[in-house]
Amino acid sequence: MATPNYGYEKRQRELAKKQKKEDKLRAKAANARQAAAAAEAGEGPANSAPTDTPAAEGPAA
Repeated sequence: MATPNYGYEKRQRELAKKQKKEDKLRAKAANARQAAAAAEAGEGPANSAPTDTPAAEGPAA
């Protein structure tokens, strides 16, 4: 019976973790680029406030 190669298994787990981390970073960067493009186009959440609301300038007389 062959003995298990624990070093190989550990290396495979490490490579899988590294790949998953890189995928997350790529997805995060893509989301950031998409949000920046939307903000530049005026579609972002920063520009979602209505512009026709009256500002509080003091007591109404």
